[in-house]
Amino acid sequence: MQPPDELMSGEFLPAVRQLVAVRLRSEGLSQGKIASLLGVTQASVSLYLSSREEKAYSSLARFSVRKDEADRYAAVLAEDARRSAAYAVETLGNIWSSILGKGLACDAHRRAYPALASCDVCIRGFERRSDVRSGTISEVSQAVREIEASPAFVKAMPEVSVNLACVSGDSEFPEDVVAIPGRIVKVKESARAMHQPEFGASSHLSKMLLLVRTRRKELRAALNLRYDREMARVLSKLGLRALKIGKYSESGPGDATVNALARRLELGGATFDVVVDEGGRGIEPNVYLFGKNAVEVARLGIRVAAAYSMG
Repeated sequence: MQPPDELMSGEFLPAVRQLVAVRLRSEGLSQGKIASLLGVTQASVSLYLSSREEKAYSSLARFSVRKDEADRYAAVLAEDARRSAAYAVETLGNIWSSILGKGLACDAHRRAYPALASCDVCIRGFERRSDVRSGTISEVSQAVREIEASPAFVKAMPEVSVNLACVSGDSEFPEDVVAIPGRIVKVKESARAMHQPEFGASSHLSKMLLLVRTRRKELRAALNLRYDREMARVLSKLGLRALKIGKYSESGPGDATVNALARRLELGGATFDVVVDEGGRGIEPNVYLFGKNAVEVARLGIRVAAAYSMG
């Protein structure tokens, strides 16, 4: 038996870890801190940092991952690792599952094990399921197409990239929320989704959305944009009322941003249209927009981005 897990642990994961380690080091983290975040030894981190990055890019190219995609994965996973180990593992798992489901690991797997020449287990096992929830998939797909067609949207995207999440029906469970595996990223001067929308593809944004729905049940969709002084001015100009999460620590169990939002909602207070996350150490500030459906929140995001791009 030769499952694709061997490719994951032997080639894909080491390459990704190296690029994430390089990214975290460029952000000023020590080797010891990086080792802690990645769950490896400090000696391994030292080896990652002293090795040529081209080796990692070459390994990932075997799975049809381009250099720009690899760099974006590293940026997203570095941010996720700072938030929580479980969150980073989930994101990594979503990325790998998408690669398997699209058959992008098949050539490497078949070269290593010629007896698997006719195997399509991963494609059948990980492909997007067509079921009664497919309407939510279609809804998010349309929203993503509108975002990708907007020339202004990319101007308001944060370094950690953008995700768009939409809950199916009135569910209160993260596994019933559709999002984009790998997120929506910057490709030159455009916004592009890394993969097709899937259920359970974003733990962080799903939890943020479901928390907000405890106060505003009519909201089914959310997306994030960058936050700075100019964005604060734009939100005010557009009349969007903000609920702010102040500076907070990334330490402790779970997702620090989600925990901060939960604490803030417990305090009650004024009605809000957006949630402003002012960030914390190692966590980029973001604003979270909400809508009654995926297309509505996408159009709101495009409107906000257009105003932001005009300065």
